Parts: sequence; C-alpha cells; structure tokens
Amino acid sequence: MTPFDARRLVGDLVVTLDADVLGGAYPDRDPPPEPAPRVLARHGITAGAVSSLRAALFDMTSGNDETLASATSAGVVPVGALDLRDPLGAAREMERLAALGVRAIRLFPDEQGVEAGFPSVRHIAKRAAALDLTVLTGGDVRRFWQPFTDLGLRVVFLDTHFYHLGDFLVAAAGEPGFHTSTRLLNSPDALETAVGEVGAERLLFGSRTPYYEPLVPLLRLATGGLKPDEVALVAGGNARRLLLGESA
Repeated sequence: MTPFDARRLVGDLVVTLDADVLGGAYPDRDPPPEPAPRVLARHGITAGAVSSLRAALFDMTSGNDETLASATSAGVVPVGALDLRDPLGAAREMERLAALGVRAIRLFPDEQGVEAGFPSVRHIAKRAAALDLTVLTGGDVRRFWQPFTDLGLRVVFLDTHFYHLGDFLVAAAGEPGFHTSTRLLNSPDALETAVGEVGAERLLFGSRTPYYEPLVPLLRLATGGLKPDEVALVAGGNARRLLLGESA
C-alpha cells in the first residue's frame, strides 16, 4: 500500500504571507517543538504575520518590542498584540505601534477572558479605526462581529469555524471590511461557499503556527475548487494588501 503523501497533494502551492503566526509561549502549554520560522519554511510559507504571546498575556510593550526586533529577519511581518483587560493601556500601545509603522493589531479575547460585549472591545475597535489599523481577532465570530460594525474597519476573524461560516457570511455581506482566516474552514465546500458569497478577496490563509499544523489548511486550499487567481489571493495576496499595503 502506498502511504498517503499530503505534501504531494499540496504540490507547488506557496503561501506568501500567513496571517496567523504566534511568537513566544503559553504559560499553561508545552513550548512548540520547532520555532515558527522553521515550521513555515518547511511548509513553503515564505512569511508570517507574527504576534507576541508575551504582549498578549504579560506585558504589551516588551512583548511587542520583541516582535518588532524580530522583524529585522526576513519573513516576519510584525503585528501588535494588545491586552483588552487594560483598554486604556492598549489604546496607548496602539498609538505607539502606529507611530512605529505597525499596520495591524491582534486581539486575544479568549485567552484574556474578554467577552464581545465588554466596553474594552468597542473602545479598541474605535481607536483602531481612527488610526487606520487592520484588526486581527480571535473569538467566536457569532459574537465578536458586533463590536466592529459601522466603523469602516478592516477586520480578520481568525477563529471562524466552518460550522459558523454562514454567520460570518451574513455579517460580512453588510461589512466590506470583514475578512476571515481559512484555518478552520476545512469542510468539503467551505472555501468555495465563502468565495461564492463574498469573493476570494475576503479570505486569508492562516495556520496559527507553531501551535497548530499548517498542513491541513494548506491541503484544503491546494485541493479545493478555487481558480488559480483566487488561490493566489487567499495564499497571501489579501494578507499583503491588508498588512503591508501592497496591491493584491
């Protein structure tokens, strides 16, 4: 029997920017066996949008400074991590990061025990809109879409599960800045359904390297029914537009 070779099915697919990469460690988990850059390179992913777990869970300034320092390495696009438990400090940190040229911030509501209806989330959403920053956010899209409405924001929902894809599509229909990661869109027709409803311009490849396996979303993107130009958008074109200001 020939062993299953997932890499062969991925073929020559290259992801030019992964929108969901973490730096550092969770306090309650074993550290990953490999650092994120090595995992990305092994899977043909040339760059990652990296956020600091230290900034999200312990100290925003020092954690984000570590990420900014790592951006001197090829393949690292810095994303500022904020602590929603300290909304005033998070707003100041956003302003500092924007002044340093950072174009996106990331929110960790689940890790921080923050709910969509907390005032801190709407406060940070308004400040991000005023600073023209792209927001990457975790959390259940069925709840976390609400704080970002009616602001003209560019938002990437990182945890959209294929069970909840319909809710994302309904929300995104009225919010042209709403985008989703493909990490959990692994049902047989999730990507195709999303592209048919809102266009390939709203999907970004995300893997959550090094804490999740990049091969699954890679395999789904490579073997799905999207056209080559649509695959190129999902595989980095959209992320580069939102996070680097490049033309897709």
